[in-house]
Amino acid sequence: MDKFRMIFQFLQANQESFMNGICGIMALASAQLYTTFDFNCPCLPNYNLSYAMGVMCVPPIVFFLLGFVMNNNVSMLAEEWKRPTGMRQKDAAVLRYMFCSMTQRALIAPAVWISVTLLHGESFICAFSTSIPVDKLGNMTGVVDLSEKEIRRILARIPCKDIYDGNHIIPQEVATRYLRCISQAFGWTFVLLMTFMAFLIRAIRPCFTQAAFLKSKYWSHYIDIERKLFDETCTEHAKSFAKLCIQQFFENINRDMEMGHPHILEKEPKEPKDSKETEQEEADKLLGVTSQGTMNTLLQNWHRCKPPLNLKSYEHLNGNGCIKETFELNNINIPKKEIVTYYSKV
Repeated sequence: MDKFRMIFQFLQANQESFMNGICGIMALASAQLYTTFDFNCPCLPNYNLSYAMGVMCVPPIVFFLLGFVMNNNVSMLAEEWKRPTGMRQKDAAVLRYMFCSMTQRALIAPAVWISVTLLHGESFICAFSTSIPVDKLGNMTGVVDLSEKEIRRILARIPCKDIYDGNHIIPQEVATRYLRCISQAFGWTFVLLMTFMAFLIRAIRPCFTQAAFLKSKYWSHYIDIERKLFDETCTEHAKSFAKLCIQQFFENINRDMEMGHPHILEKEPKEPKDSKETEQEEADKLLGVTSQGTMNTLLQNWHRCKPPLNLKSYEHLNGNGCIKETFELNNINIPKKEIVTYYSKV
């Protein structure tokens, strides 16, 4: 368990590198998945385009959604976006920065899939086999007696080498080379555009809005660290709370048994000082929260009204700015009523 805990803590401490590694693995997995995928074009005029577009577009959507699902910051972003304002204002720039960072990572695997699909060319050949210019690449004398519907049916069989019967119109090798050439041209163009966009996003954007970029980056890191520290504090509190509850339970059971059968139990030894000190340390970790109701109120207040990002203002409010559910005290600038009472010595 200690090894797994150390690994988990390491992943939490290096979350950004870990997520980049996950995105890289997903990108490699998408490329490997395509190479093992058994592509079977239906070779029918009305279904070729739909099947090819489905193969090209549906897996990238799945990979894109998986990129968000596997990112731990999604729940943090949703929580920050939906939380009540309370004493801490929401910064739209920080939320946009977090969303853009997650979107950039989630787009890696879909981009790899689309690139591999276009460079391989099978989907493109299946989709646009009926759009080949026969007048430029084929023999027009072979289609004089054929209707347009029959020509489309013959051209739709170009991806299927075993059943293609239109070599007298256009050779199957010529048609596939022509479409694969166009597909690879689109593929390399797509790779170039993605690379150029990544360069613009990662390099040029901070140069134009350096102050805003640093501010958004700082507060996005703050939100992430604050959540981790809050989870760690809750975990430590739960451990101490459970330990003291179990100790009190055993002590109460022991006391009840002594009251009912004093002649059976041996004389209880004196509790050592180390045990008292340990118990006191555990009690200190509770931070004064010693009941279920108090803990539930604390958690509700944390969600409903997080402390302001101004330690002096929070100290002035004595931490009681979020107790009321009406949020009357959530705004630290709200005018306060003053009541003056005069006492007479008569």
